[in-house]
Amino acid sequence: MIFRQLFEPVSCTYTYLLASRMGGEALIIDPVLEKVERYIQLLEELDLKLVKAVDTHTHADHITGLAALRDLTRCVTVMGDRCKVDVVSMRVCEGDTIDIESISLDVLETPGHTDDSYSFMLPDRIFSGDTLLIRGTGRTDFQNGDPAASYHSLFGKILKLPDEMLVYPAHDYKGDTCSTIAEEKAHNPRLQVGSVDEYVDIMNNLNLPNPKQMDVAVPANLRIGYKQADPVIREGTLSVEAARTLWTQTDHIFIDLRETSERHREGVIPGSVHAPYVKLDQFIKPSGLLSVMAEQTGKTIVLYCAFGERSAMALKEMDSAGIGGVKHIGGGFKAWRAEGADFEVL
Repeated sequence: MIFRQLFEPVSCTYTYLLASRMGGEALIIDPVLEKVERYIQLLEELDLKLVKAVDTHTHADHITGLAALRDLTRCVTVMGDRCKVDVVSMRVCEGDTIDIESISLDVLETPGHTDDSYSFMLPDRIFSGDTLLIRGTGRTDFQNGDPAASYHSLFGKILKLPDEMLVYPAHDYKGDTCSTIAEEKAHNPRLQVGSVDEYVDIMNNLNLPNPKQMDVAVPANLRIGYKQADPVIREGTLSVEAARTLWTQTDHIFIDLRETSERHREGVIPGSVHAPYVKLDQFIKPSGLLSVMAEQTGKTIVLYCAFGERSAMALKEMDSAGIGGVKHIGGGFKAWRAEGADFEVL
């Protein structure tokens, strides 16, 4: 496995790049806007295709690199389903996995630092965001933080993991890069408590100043949705009402760009064909599924995803590849269901 731990010194943020092999798919966790050029350079040097960009929570001390990486690479943006960000391509729940080629991260909901904090796990390591730091834990005094929730995330979930599990946090202010569950149990001063009340008392009396970039970072990080003002996207965007009308006709094919786990969890538009967005490059080649459909069936392709972000990007990519006349459902499957349109459970 290719694994890189990258550091941004202003906010002391760690960003993690993972891939299974040179020339393969890559995933990045907690990217920082100011370091996006460096991430792109590293991806090129390692001959990697960025497939997913993930944030552990809505950050208050830096502006996320998710939107910039999405716009540059057309990767899928991923956050936990509790986040209040306007649009991310994919939202995950505890028990889900975040998958790329030969790598699968388990999703663990770990609120407390914020109400939208998640951790992500490989068999030998956990990316704990700000929930568990090295010899510390994430503060709980803003963004709907809750010290009791933090205690239960730590003692009820993370600290129950194997002692040898490596801990990779989103920040460190002392220069430490990695720890283990066993080390944190033994040496983390905030974990040497006998009750939730004792932990809550510690967290409520930290009296820390607000992060320096908080007033700028939080609003910016809540508004990262893909901008769909492009004329091609605007012309190709359907309302749910218009899409429902087309769905009853035989001269349209509905294409579901979501991943299998999303389809099983949320349902599908009946009769739609599954073509995961992460394989779009293959599908729009001259011999690819979507290219052949457009050329040989004579039917109009209607794309949809979870929230309309992946489908808008796919529409633009297909137009650039010479596949015209494609439509997509604005707001995605979420909007489809909200309007009471027909769907089925797999």
